Amino acid sequence: MKLYQVRKGQFVYFNNELHRVYSVKPVYKQSVHLVKLKDLTQHLTNASKVEKYKPKPLDSFIFNHKTYTLHKDQKAEEGDYILITNPSPDYLDHYSLHEIEIVSSVETKGVITTKSNGVKHNEYLLMVPGRDHDSHPIDYLDKNMADSDLMSNDSVQPANITQGEMPNVGDVYKKRDGDRSIEAMVVAIDGDKIILGNNLELSLKELNDSEIWEFQYSLLED
Repeated sequence: MKLYQVRKGQFVYFNNELHRVYSVKPVYKQSVHLVKLKDLTQHLTNASKVEKYKPKPLDSFIFNHKTYTLHKDQKAEEGDYILITNPSPDYLDHYSLHEIEIVSSVETKGVITTKSNGVKHNEYLLMVPGRDHDSHPIDYLDKNMADSDLMSNDSVQPANITQGEMPNVGDVYKKRDGDRSIEAMVVAIDGDKIILGNNLELSLKELNDSEIWEFQYSLLED
């Protein structure tokens, strides 16, 4: 179904591939900020160009170049990935719909993640490595357009392949970690080196780390 109201955390298809809505900024022309699950690259679009999908047990998909199958009846162990599908955080926890977190420790009623969130066992689906034979691949909306990695059990990106598309001069990014917030514009691109204002030089891999950098808008957009 086409979405005209998009919320943070929803799984959606954009350009036929599975994404997670990272944030929604209604004041901008391209208001929907997406992260492609396959490679964690960031993309901007609007609500009319995405289609919603609700993940369920035995769905399988590629996350950060590796395949996983969702399981409901298996409890997570230390080091496992979980997909939070039924968030009900306590006031000290900070997580939301369809966040993917790593388990740090396991307790009777739930798990503690590496982000210090306490997640109850009924709030998540376990991401089991590999693609089960009876799983339902959800990487693509139209499976006829799927490429060969859909058939792989573990699609690991070769080291010599650049991650994601290069930004454009005029793109503005916000740095999300540290004690203060920094916004900087791409002022130049020199080969595989991206130069931002404030004398910042980054690789594409660093800029595409959605845990640190978030695309805001482009000053050159019409």
